[in-house]
Amino acid sequence: MQCNWFTPSHIIDRVRATLGTIDVDPASHEIAQDLIQAETFYTEETNGLDKDWGGTVFCNPPYSAVLIKKFTAKFLAESENGNMSEGIILTNSGTDTIWNQNLTGFLQAYTLGRISFIQPDGKEKGKGGRGQVFSYFGPNPGRFIEEFTKDNFCWVPNHEFICLG
Repeated sequence: MQCNWFTPSHIIDRVRATLGTIDVDPASHEIAQDLIQAETFYTEETNGLDKDWGGTVFCNPPYSAVLIKKFTAKFLAESENGNMSEGIILTNSGTDTIWNQNLTGFLQAYTLGRISFIQPDGKEKGKGGRGQVFSYFGPNPGRFIEEFTKDNFCWVPNHEFICLG
């Protein structure tokens, strides 16, 4: 599954401020759980694609072309079938890609710049070839926007037209 580009702590802080606890991390690694602390997590060996994602979900899927399509399709399916109550998925911001097309029905926040992910040894990896996008599903769009746009971390397309409930 190649889950070895871990999410930095400053992003997990925003995820927790939005979701509260993280019930499921479906594309993870044991080392990443030191920070994420999901109630349930799946690794390359335990394959989160074959499991239900119940409750609150944070997913930083593998960025291989084949796997990212599968994880974004699963995120969409879990939101539609009622398993997932709230979720955030982190992907590259490839608006022309199938994986992003799976997520266009969700509220999206695009990074201003690129994220430096963390390697298993704790060191930052180089930044990728494009920025990232956080796609949100759930009942708290206002909280998501507030957390992900503070400090000019992300921007939300058509932000002023979104009903913040």
